[in-house]
Amino acid sequence: MHKMNPAGASMSQTGETSGTGNDKSAEAFASLERGVFTALENYSNVHRGSGHYSMVSTHLYEHARDIILEYLGLKKSRYAVIFCSPSRAGSLKDKLKNGSHQSVSGSDIGLPLGVTAVAVKRNALPRGVPFQAGGGTTRLVSPRSVIWAGAPDKFEAGTPAIVNVIAFARALRLIKRYGKDIFRNVVPGSLTAADILYNDKLLNYSGQELLDELKQTLIGRGMPVPTAEGPRPFINLDNAASTPAFMPVWKAACQTWRQTRQVHEEVIREVRSVCAEMLGAPPAAYDVIFTSNTTEAINLAAKSMLTEPRNDIEPVILTTILEHTSNDLPWRTIPDVNFVRLKINNEGFPDLNEIESLLLEYNEKGRHGNKRIGLMAVCGSSNVLGIFNDLPEISRIVHKYGARLIVDAAQMVAHRKIAMEQWGIDYLTFSAHKAYAPFGAGVLLARKGLLGFSPAESELIRTSGEENATGIAALGKALLLIKRIGFDLIREEEQALTRKALLGLAKIPGLTIYGLKDPGSPGFARKGGVIVFAFKNMLSPRVARELAERGGIGVRYGCHCAHILIKYLVGVPPSLEWLQALIATLFPGLKFPGLVRVSFGIGNTEAEIDKLIHVLDDISRHPRSRSHKQVTRQIDEFIKAAADKVYEQL
Repeated sequence: MHKMNPAGASMSQTGETSGTGNDKSAEAFASLERGVFTALENYSNVHRGSGHYSMVSTHLYEHARDIILEYLGLKKSRYAVIFCSPSRAGSLKDKLKNGSHQSVSGSDIGLPLGVTAVAVKRNALPRGVPFQAGGGTTRLVSPRSVIWAGAPDKFEAGTPAIVNVIAFARALRLIKRYGKDIFRNVVPGSLTAADILYNDKLLNYSGQELLDELKQTLIGRGMPVPTAEGPRPFINLDNAASTPAFMPVWKAACQTWRQTRQVHEEVIREVRSVCAEMLGAPPAAYDVIFTSNTTEAINLAAKSMLTEPRNDIEPVILTTILEHTSNDLPWRTIPDVNFVRLKINNEGFPDLNEIESLLLEYNEKGRHGNKRIGLMAVCGSSNVLGIFNDLPEISRIVHKYGARLIVDAAQMVAHRKIAMEQWGIDYLTFSAHKAYAPFGAGVLLARKGLLGFSPAESELIRTSGEENATGIAALGKALLLIKRIGFDLIREEEQALTRKALLGLAKIPGLTIYGLKDPGSPGFARKGGVIVFAFKNMLSPRVARELAERGGIGVRYGCHCAHILIKYLVGVPPSLEWLQALIATLFPGLKFPGLVRVSFGIGNTEAEIDKLIHVLDDISRHPRSRSHKQVTRQIDEFIKAAADKVYEQL
């Protein structure tokens, strides 16, 4: 890491005016900040979340499409808006005919957001397999088939840069008032990369003291939301989908908006060093590449494999049924690749002996002809069962038989220490939005020499990811805060919440927990704060809705972009998968209920777990909602009020 002296750096504590060129520009930036802060106060991942915040974020994100069309002067009935990273926008445009689309990007208006909005004529949208696959691009996945989602979801692989998209849409509204160059009026100011990344009001805190202080700065914490019992503080138990932002992270993001490109480049260099140090990936041995999210990072790794010579070998990818679709579908885009998927035990762990046995059969004894396992793709932690895989041992086995290892660390990077070089990991991917920095950045770390892109391709990938200097700065700040807290403390806090939740949920009549249930199990040491469950006589969407309406509790329901695993857990046999596919084809709007998921972060408290258990117990005893229509109306009004505040007419 570059040596910087945070103690001696000067900074604006607010960032409202530093680096802006005139009063009008400062006014526009301040207005942009107010609107986006309101969005952060009600932030969660979009779609399939049941809580108030997810509904607000979904509304804001979808309304941003309308604002794009309004800005471009296009009709919603004829055009669909697709939000992309710059490189993904280029891939989409390559598949479109001239005259069938228009676009506008953050760079067009002078904001380092890494967002490009492509408005495409609906009848010109590409058919077939999308150019990037992963979370959100499908409606149904089985080991052998995929039913793709419709536009725009099909072309927005992975969690989009939700907050940056909202910022972009608000900025377009502000441009109408202040002029098209208002966000370009930035002059060199007093802030440096060191100011943005290392200086904050909590500079002298660490460990438990820092964690306690940070919890008070969690944006959106304690915001009142309508419930059947009247306004109650919102409880976010949807951290596996996306995490809120801490105030120091938000400040790093909005300060970065106001800086020159030179400062952006300094920030990007320093955050690259932060990532390398945090993940045990020395710069001499690993490349650190910024992307838009985990999904784009894995797609890049899969695309790179297309360039590798096969030498008459039939490649096999070894994986598990635990995987998120973002660590499954991209590998399916490689022609003529075979898959072997490992099952799991009752607690959710794959069998390490089976991994070794398969590698021995394929790679040493040659019992499958020319088929060889060249890569194992595995999650660091399951987004459904919350177990942490034994990566050092998996890596040892994989490399013993000449294969490589890629780790989807999206659910791990904010919760457990990672040591890439020490463990022998070849590739690792993760997203900032699952590490308290929800501003659209992702990372691909790869051992040097493994990515086979041409110089031109490499430059396009680099510039695309680095266009989002905002998200990169936020990521760096969040990682540095996590480091100062310490992973031992984070693990202790989250396991205490998980233990309490498991013990409480086990007492609720009619509720079934999937995966590891017993805090006394030896496997609990590798259990994170993610729990999935179902009620015997109530579908998951209804349970999730009741949690929101009765307790102001935000959770997630459905298949969690892990269809293969969910079907395995609930006992859908392969013989019935054809029926599911038929139903999905005949009824495109139908969503399969799946399971309810609660997931904890370092901002949660034991009191919130008590509330979850109390409300679930009430649901089990009184399944009929007593004031559903009234609360639904109040929630609709809550969503509209938040949207009006973010996208106020300017």
